[in-house]
Amino acid sequence: MIGTPSCVSQKKYMALQTQRDELTKSRDQLQAEKAALEQEKAQSEEQLRNNLLSKNQQVNQLNANLGSTQEQLKEREARLAEMQRVLEQKDQAVKNLRQKVADALLGFNANDLQVNLKNGKVYVSLSEQLLFKSGSTKVDPKGQEALKKLATALKGNQDVNVLVEGHTDNVPIARGTAGMRDNWDLSVLRATEITRILTTAGLPASQVTPSGRAQYLPVATNDTPANKALNRRTEIILTPKLDELFQILEQN
Repeated sequence: MIGTPSCVSQKKYMALQTQRDELTKSRDQLQAEKAALEQEKAQSEEQLRNNLLSKNQQVNQLNANLGSTQEQLKEREARLAEMQRVLEQKDQAVKNLRQKVADALLGFNANDLQVNLKNGKVYVSLSEQLLFKSGSTKVDPKGQEALKKLATALKGNQDVNVLVEGHTDNVPIARGTAGMRDNWDLSVLRATEITRILTTAGLPASQVTPSGRAQYLPVATNDTPANKALNRRTEIILTPKLDELFQILEQN
């Protein structure tokens, strides 16, 4: 049976309508996907901007920290260089002082008087034989001459502390020795007498300190007469003042 034209037109119309609906549905779906993509894009761009801002802030902070660290490092290096300069200056001053003292005391027997450099200090070691009679605290004329020459060499040098250390061997002093109970007294009184000679010869009293070590800091074992003689000594220790160096250390 052949259909009428109206029926054919109706079918075409329905097909077109169906196609339209499908296209409409597809369009709506594509629009929804587009909107989702645009939203995702906007979120990604926002997150990227935030991340970039955060990264920039982190980089800026790191640069600031680095600059501060570099500045601190420069300051430390400058202080270290200054400290090294002061130390070298002090070392040279001690060497010069040692030479000056040695020159001033030239001519005395090397067994009785020695000038040494140790631990950044000048040690002037004087034997009992040069300074005192056995058990006495009165300095002999030869010893007084050495001490006066030492005081002359040190005059005007206010940057040196002078420590006078009296030492004995381990033999107890004779019982009943006037004004003394033991080797502590002997070593201290000898150091005090030497201090008086140095200050009378011109050293400021505030610059000189007497002390006694008795037999407790020997340079040799007290087992022979020769070793005991080595221990019966007075050491005058010259120490440079390190005020400038301490100031640098305090800044650190």
